[in-house]
Amino acid sequence: MARKGTSTDPSGCTGTAAPAWTLEALRAEVAALLGAEPAEVDDDGDLFALGLQSLQLMQFTNRVNRAGGRAGFTELARDPRVGSWYRLLSSRTGAAGARSGPARPPAEAPSTAVRPSTAVPPSAAPGREPFPLTPVQQAYWIGRGDDRPLGGVGCHAYLEIDAAEVHPGRLEQAVRALTRRHPMLRARCDDDGTQRVLDASPWPGLTVHDHTAGTRADADTAVAGLRERLSHRRLRVGEGEVFDVQLSRLPAAADSRRVDRIHLGVDLLVADVHSIRLLLADLAELYDDPDALGELAYDFPSHLAARGTARADERERAKEYWSDRLVGLPGGPRLPLATDPEDVVRPRFVRRTHTLAPHTWERLRARAGEHGVTPSVLLATAFAEVLARFSGERHFLLNVPLFDREHDAHPDLDRIVADFTSLVLLEIDLGRGTGFAGRARAVQQRLHDDVGHAAYTGVDVLRDMARADADHPRTAPVVFACNIDAPLVPDAFADRFGELSWMVSQTPQVWLEHQIYRTRDGGLLLAWDAVEELFPDGLLDGLTAACAALLDHLVMADWTAVPDLPLPAGQLRRRHEVNATHRPESGRALHEEFFTHAGTRADAPALLWGAEGVLTHDELAERALRIAGALADRGIRDGAPVLVTAPKGPDQIAAVLGVLAAGGSYVPVGVDQPAERRARILAVSGARLVLDGTGTPAPAASPAEVLPLAEALRFRPWPRRCPWARTTRRTRSSPRDPPASRRGSRSATGPR
Repeated sequence: MARKGTSTDPSGCTGTAAPAWTLEALRAEVAALLGAEPAEVDDDGDLFALGLQSLQLMQFTNRVNRAGGRAGFTELARDPRVGSWYRLLSSRTGAAGARSGPARPPAEAPSTAVRPSTAVPPSAAPGREPFPLTPVQQAYWIGRGDDRPLGGVGCHAYLEIDAAEVHPGRLEQAVRALTRRHPMLRARCDDDGTQRVLDASPWPGLTVHDHTAGTRADADTAVAGLRERLSHRRLRVGEGEVFDVQLSRLPAAADSRRVDRIHLGVDLLVADVHSIRLLLADLAELYDDPDALGELAYDFPSHLAARGTARADERERAKEYWSDRLVGLPGGPRLPLATDPEDVVRPRFVRRTHTLAPHTWERLRARAGEHGVTPSVLLATAFAEVLARFSGERHFLLNVPLFDREHDAHPDLDRIVADFTSLVLLEIDLGRGTGFAGRARAVQQRLHDDVGHAAYTGVDVLRDMARADADHPRTAPVVFACNIDAPLVPDAFADRFGELSWMVSQTPQVWLEHQIYRTRDGGLLLAWDAVEELFPDGLLDGLTAACAALLDHLVMADWTAVPDLPLPAGQLRRRHEVNATHRPESGRALHEEFFTHAGTRADAPALLWGAEGVLTHDELAERALRIAGALADRGIRDGAPVLVTAPKGPDQIAAVLGVLAAGGSYVPVGVDQPAERRARILAVSGARLVLDGTGTPAPAASPAEVLPLAEALRFRPWPRRCPWARTTRRTRSSPRDPPASRRGSRSATGPR
């Protein structure tokens, strides 16, 4: 229920009566966002086609609501035209007819929205109380533990900058001034899940590695070793160590010019991408004058407290949105792996990069605008197309960071170093939409719907998945981070020290992160940071090359067609080799091969799982034949369909073999499928029996008999010498698909 004096509307926004808007004021605001003149903005033109980006729309939505307007991100995104926005806002102010009446621009409009007070004590004040970690910070903090899969690593960014003759004393002074200005650079994370700001940074001072007296070859070897140590360093954040700067002094080059290397590492518990830009810009200014920048009038804990109050209702609405979608969400793309993530002891991330030329990026942006697609969505869809090609799946989750600064909340908010990151789990479904443009628009619609409900974060949703999935939780280990509003290295830093010469980042429990930055000349830097050990040789090289090739292709391609992504040459060659191999047909189906050889391999392992799980051929065959006996007793024969639903594991495999041994055909249904889809599959398949390994009670109105798998495993075994039925399996996509033959191939358990 709304508070007294407020109103609610279909957008879900709550607030006081908003001030009237004029069409001219709204047009001016939008023009400022686009960097255009108001006369250039057509009231009925698609703003995404004009270059509006999702992040800009987020900022605009926050500004509108802080000015007293009531509009949601999702509804603005659904009809991105100035005229439509004007009608929407006017309908909620009672001033729909005031097309040119006086109105304050949004920045000056009266507002009763919750605004953080600037009268809070500065963060450096003694006695500052602990404050909670954000959901993303919690995930980083927990994920860095050694007991977590792909843990044991901090969420860390490491940068190297080669600069002409850096003065160590001035650099140290600048870093100390930087830690005084930014409280989160002296933050400590405690075991109780809180953080606090220390009075002083524990940074020990500038470590200088002086190689000026040696040879260049010796210096290169030394700094390569230093990079190896620092790039994957897990900072002691429990002691307040969240940031470090070191300096390598290198020998003079042949032209007598000397270049030094700055090594900068920061734990992303305390800094997002915008914060890294701030660090670099402030460091350059403080290097010239350590007193140039004072303390800020606002801080991160005050912002979190104010935002938590303002967003409480929004978070509840967003939680309901994600709860409704939870069952139908997929997991991350199942890329081919060389090893199980749980077997990686210490993740090592390796970076691959590709630069997109300015003229190529300009043309791609224009093509995206022609189809009403934002530049970020163009890049996300291209990445998704490549992931689909390499994983064989068209439906999966991407983990997408949002950099959620409400720029109008306080004048100093854009100057604060902290981690404002939120996460959205973007559901990719490349089965929606026709051609690349149609798929991109479908991705864009889903992204805008999800961003409109980002108050309940991707971290919250992943936790809900873990609770719902129990034994096999869905994950989202592939990240897409697009930061194309500005170069990573700001102009002030580049002018003082130089460009970025090397970088890598790592995030706990992430397999692959695709990062995109704008270059200073207007192009793009595409970067992929991945746990190298996880993937087969050549896969990451092939994947990154495919991303670059697809973007080049889209410059001139027909976007109404689906892009044709060839497999890497090595993978294609391997497929040809495998498919060109001719073997004599045995005349038996695959399951018959298993039972034929089970007797001669009775004690040999057939299934392995977990750390110690093992089932021999004899044990698996007996389980399958018990299930077959139970099914035959219920009349299953002659290809009769049986729905099989069981968690992944040995019993699921035994169930499938049992259905086939009895002469039936199995229709697999995932345990995470929504009830409506399960009912539809049951109806379409015509199955009259469900073999259920979930342990949940059967629905009272189920038209099919439900046979618990545990009960079937207690039945007497089907005779080993039986006339095997010639049965085939129905495909996973739909029970109505024609059955696919399994003849002509040898069993995976047969002789090699």
